[in-house]
Amino acid sequence: MSDSADGDMEIYDLKVTVDRIEGRSVCGMAVGDHFELTDSAHLRLPEGQHFCVYALASVLPFLAAKQRDLAPGDWLAQDSHFICPDPEERLVMRVERTCRRTMNSADLT
Repeated sequence: MSDSADGDMEIYDLKVTVDRIEGRSVCGMAVGDHFELTDSAHLRLPEGQHFCVYALASVLPFLAAKQRDLAPGDWLAQDSHFICPDPEERLVMRVERTCRRTMNSADLT
């Protein structure tokens, strides 16, 4: 995959971080736990960490959109917090863009 200026699309790398836990942590995660989504589709966890599959499932549908430029009025362009579906835990995740990269779409399909 290319990170050069000759690509035909621009995409953001993302970092998803546990911002806060408003209930009780039943999945073993803590504030600050995170994963990164890089190079369009590479999910990276820090060595020795895990990320709850249910928390991941709740944020996953939004990541492809957050990787791209959005219209200024789009709610997803303004919102960066997502909540795990476990009502006892109330784990809140923050999605942030970490860098913008130019890629070749032909490398991805």
